[in-house]
Amino acid sequence: MNQTLSPERVRADVAELLDCDPAEIAPEGNLVDLGLDSMRIMALVERWRAAGASSLEFPDLAERPELAHWTALLTGRTA
Repeated sequence: MNQTLSPERVRADVAELLDCDPAEIAPEGNLVDLGLDSMRIMALVERWRAAGASSLEFPDLAERPELAHWTALLTGRTA
C-alpha cells in the first residue's frame, strides 16, 4: 500500500539523510551544499518511489536540489 507523500514527510526524509533538524532546512537552500550527495539523492528516489512517486527519476531531484522544488514536484504543494 502506498503512503501519501506530504510536505512534512519530504522534509523529514531529507532531514534524516542530512542528520539535521527538519526546521533547519531552508525551502530554497541548495541541499547539495548542505551535504546531500548523489547516493543519498538516489536513496530518496527509491524511498519516494516506494511511497507512491512511481515516475520519479534521479534527474528530477538532482537538477534542482531545493526542498521547495522537491516538495512541489512530489506533493503539488509548497514546502
